[in-house]
Amino acid sequence: MTEDLKPEAATTGPVDVELLEPAGIRLLETPAPPLPETERAAMDRAWGQAVRSNPGLFDGPVVACTGLVQDGPDTLVVHWARIGYRRFALRLVPGATGRVSSLYVAVVQPADDGRILVGRMAGPTARPGRWGLPGGCVEPPPLSDPLDPPALRRHAARELVEETGVFTPPERLTRWLLVRGEHGSVGVLHLAPPRPARELAERHAELCAAHRSLGAEPEFDRIALIGSPAEAAALPGPHADHLGPVLRRLFAG
Repeated sequence: MTEDLKPEAATTGPVDVELLEPAGIRLLETPAPPLPETERAAMDRAWGQAVRSNPGLFDGPVVACTGLVQDGPDTLVVHWARIGYRRFALRLVPGATGRVSSLYVAVVQPADDGRILVGRMAGPTARPGRWGLPGGCVEPPPLSDPLDPPALRRHAARELVEETGVFTPPERLTRWLLVRGEHGSVGVLHLAPPRPARELAERHAELCAAHRSLGAEPEFDRIALIGSPAEAAALPGPHADHLGPVLRRLFAG
């Protein structure tokens, strides 16, 4: 899943996006932020309306980002909590104080010619029509397992293959940037090794065919290989808030 419910949940106008490049990160679990009882009914109503508009939404367990704290000169501590996905529906409730930020992973997948793979979310997804990098919200691990950088790499590798059909072993992904943007949500971006452009197109076409043979839609209904920020800006439709800033940093070297 992506980090918002639907396009109407996004703020209007440009969103300030912060790109962070710490040498290390630590993840620390915290209690879920309190949900005021006065807002619970409003959250449930907003969630019900969102599901009626998009029956593909699923109220499963998900991770909220509850804060970023600098720990020394080179390390960021990411505080996180276990919540249900419907908690994000409070973003649709004006004045709600129980809103939470999401924690997500994304993958920069280069082609062998230097272009970068981006995809458009399909109709049944949380943000239909939106262009972005392969990725999604982080799901909480079992209580006996840690949420740590290796777990984030595994999640990023799973999102990459689920959305593009491209399998990369998690240990071959390299953490690159942390992104903080809309709603205070934090993304952990990973770099994948380059693949031939033809292979990227073939893997996605095979994935789409497999989904549609089962009467389902792939998460990305279309992919594109982008060679510059200007090419990304020309893609029709909404874009993930981090897409432009990340591509500008990437293509600037």
